[in-house]
Amino acid sequence: MIYLFVFLILLCIAIALFVNLNPVFGGRPNKELYKHFNNYVNGKFINESETEMSMGVTDIFSMLRDSIKNNNERNPASEIPVSVIDWEKINSEKDSLTWFGHSAFLLSIDNKKLLLDPMLGQIASPVSFAGSKRYRYSEKMSSILDEMPFIDAVFITHDHYDHLDYQSIIKLKNKVGHFFVPLGVSAHLVRWGVQKEKITELNWWQEATLQDIQVTFLPSKHFSGRGIFNRDTTLWGGWAIFGKHISFYTSGDGGYGEHFKKIGEKYGPFDITLIEGAQYDRRWSSVHMIPEEAVQAHVNVKGKNMMLMHWGAFTLAFHGWKEPVERAVEEAKKSGVNLIVPKIGETVIIESDLNNQFSSWWD
Repeated sequence: MIYLFVFLILLCIAIALFVNLNPVFGGRPNKELYKHFNNYVNGKFINESETEMSMGVTDIFSMLRDSIKNNNERNPASEIPVSVIDWEKINSEKDSLTWFGHSAFLLSIDNKKLLLDPMLGQIASPVSFAGSKRYRYSEKMSSILDEMPFIDAVFITHDHYDHLDYQSIIKLKNKVGHFFVPLGVSAHLVRWGVQKEKITELNWWQEATLQDIQVTFLPSKHFSGRGIFNRDTTLWGGWAIFGKHISFYTSGDGGYGEHFKKIGEKYGPFDITLIEGAQYDRRWSSVHMIPEEAVQAHVNVKGKNMMLMHWGAFTLAFHGWKEPVERAVEEAKKSGVNLIVPKIGETVIIESDLNNQFSSWWD
């Protein structure tokens, strides 16, 4: 018993040292900077509406059961067909949108390059030996970060590993002009060597500018955290981006709620919406949307063209990997929504490609 006790103590010390010394876990936000905000209570950020996110013993056991169940549909059986990145097209003067899988997008607006949630690594985890690995793609995506042109701004929705990737930021930071992040997330970037003057932190409904481009950070119904003890110490949300001719909205992660109608009333309509609608489960239905809710959220924010995100790269839930897009396509048809589904890596020219018929490449 003594040896076991000593072993457990040493294990706890080792874990604590690993979490505190390994930069992948990020920095510690200064609580004093946020205590005057209404959405910051007792050292934690909270949602606009009460959100139940705790799981009982029954839910935990059901998750263990589902995790060992043989479900071959959770991961692609073979390589996913992706497009070779067309940098010439991206670097043209035309406004465009390029999807890198999951929630990572490159927007070209008004001759500016804007990168959203650049998780371009191979594993959504703080460690290489555990976590969800990126699907196998028909084209190598590892060179994207090296080939990336100068990025005028990076936009982060929240600090979860499938959205804020340490290795991606390390490779990108010297070719990025500015970072727009939720409250608290600057602590991570500063620890990773990003200069403070290159970071703008925003609370929900706060506005900022990138030269002539207007940006607004908007609420979502979610949570945050990169370690064991820092849950909800940083904020989460979505972004509205307004160019001269094109307006974008990206929801970030989050459950369905009244905030979508508020966003639509204040900032809509949007030419393109990027809506989260995958990695859902009945056990965390308050913080992730099912595809049908994602389509309704698009309608609520007064979107004209929609793209489903948060799929096509990692398995983080128990549904089939292509189930989200199949359900979204069906719901979009019922609702009269123009859902665009380009291949990963494909660049969509906004002026001419939004009404094209995209093939069901996931089949």
